[in-house]
Amino acid sequence: MSGCRKPSSVNIYKHFHCCLNILFFFFPDLEGNAYQNNQLLKIILAMHQFIISSADMLQKLIDLYPLSKAVSISALLTLEQNLYFCICVFSMCNRYWITEFWVMFKMDSKLSTTMEEFQELVKANGEELHCRLIDTSQINSRDWSRKLTQRVKANTSKKRKVSLLFDHLEPEELSDHLTYLEFKSFRRISFSDYQNYIVNSCVKENPTMERSIALCNGISQWVQLMVLSRPTPQLRAEVFIKFIHVAQKLHQLQNFNTLMAVIGGLCHSSISRLKETSSCVPHDVIKVFNEMTELLSSYRNYDSYRRAYNECSNFKIPILGVHLKDLISLYEGMPDYLEDKKINIYKLYSLYNHINELIQLQEMPLPLEANMDLVHLLTLSLDLYYTEDEIYELSYAREPRSHRAAPLTPSRPPVVADWASGVAPKPDPKTISKHVQRMVDSVFKNYDHDQDGYISQEEFEKIATSFPFSFCVMAKDWEGLISRDEITAYFMRASSIYSKLGLVHILTLPLKG
Repeated sequence: MSGCRKPSSVNIYKHFHCCLNILFFFFPDLEGNAYQNNQLLKIILAMHQFIISSADMLQKLIDLYPLSKAVSISALLTLEQNLYFCICVFSMCNRYWITEFWVMFKMDSKLSTTMEEFQELVKANGEELHCRLIDTSQINSRDWSRKLTQRVKANTSKKRKVSLLFDHLEPEELSDHLTYLEFKSFRRISFSDYQNYIVNSCVKENPTMERSIALCNGISQWVQLMVLSRPTPQLRAEVFIKFIHVAQKLHQLQNFNTLMAVIGGLCHSSISRLKETSSCVPHDVIKVFNEMTELLSSYRNYDSYRRAYNECSNFKIPILGVHLKDLISLYEGMPDYLEDKKINIYKLYSLYNHINELIQLQEMPLPLEANMDLVHLLTLSLDLYYTEDEIYELSYAREPRSHRAAPLTPSRPPVVADWASGVAPKPDPKTISKHVQRMVDSVFKNYDHDQDGYISQEEFEKIATSFPFSFCVMAKDWEGLISRDEITAYFMRASSIYSKLGLVHILTLPLKG
């Protein structure tokens, strides 16, 4: 079986037929465990959709089923024994397909129907045991649900107390919790999500991938807004410096995707044009910033990033856009078929290896602790909806354009991959409401010390500065204590108006409790 490691071409149906002769010698058990080392079979089952639909391939395999009766596995066995083992191996090939690639059967009703028809055929041949092996309904629905909704388990060996105030948060705390959110999103991307992206070259009808992209873009835009929310150059410089320190911690965590988002936000021309702000940033911080920019530069196809990434081991989060572009290049650059209409199995092998490397990263343990109250605050902070023009208008409001300087055109930062430009979260009242409620619960858990349902106006104003829309006008009639309902209403209205009207309108719109 060593030839399975790097095959160049194969007739997919002949190979599956040959498995009836070969796989018996692996001594498979009734769960199909023997086939876990059959790399070629695994690649075909995982990647065949690039060539043929799953239902059509299964139908062609079903057409082979009567022919298996003529296959001689061993001259030492009787005709009846040969037939039994042929049916056994054939059924367990399909069982392996069901158990290892269950999402295909869950999401493709035609495939499930075709497998049910095959089940009836096996049953008609009097093979009740093998009939049960290919019964998709026997996979516990809870197991399927659990696999679809895996959650990141943060290290909770110690109770971690953190501030909910942006100005009080340490860079390590911010980097840890941004990494928690990033990894949570990254590990939800399934094998089939990557396949769909390769085929369509976009995130249309791929909500898991779209949410991951939206998070990355949201972090980048959040960084810009947190800088621009400060009224003076010195205060903006302090936020800029803080995000450079966050970037250093992200680099240490080997979280390259969020690192790209943070540095991309700081590189954005709406920030880089702020000369008064940059003059307040120390030279040593500028040096680190330039080093990070060089690390993430697209020069020579992200050569600096690739070298750094390949040197990393254990937990790491890749720049997803770079690796998706690699997959697209492989898919479009290699033919599906070689001579004599043989499938280019090396193409499938290469695509499979690239996707599988990304999937395996999802199984790494998260090397940090997370405080869910801070997670809730960051989640609401990243619920941003605005355009490049709105960001630019705010930038010019902070530092007006010089009459001597030519007007700048909004542009994307030079380090950020352009694989997902324009992807942004969509305003969803239910999601906003859920995020607001969780954040308010966390605020009162940490700041309502006497548990009377109120916090002081001073505490509220400090908390509000942790949000990008903190520069909207506070209600002037709030004095003394503020209730849970008033704070909930404030953030609901702020988020709602923010999503509908954008930044420019919020700057002049007072909110009342």
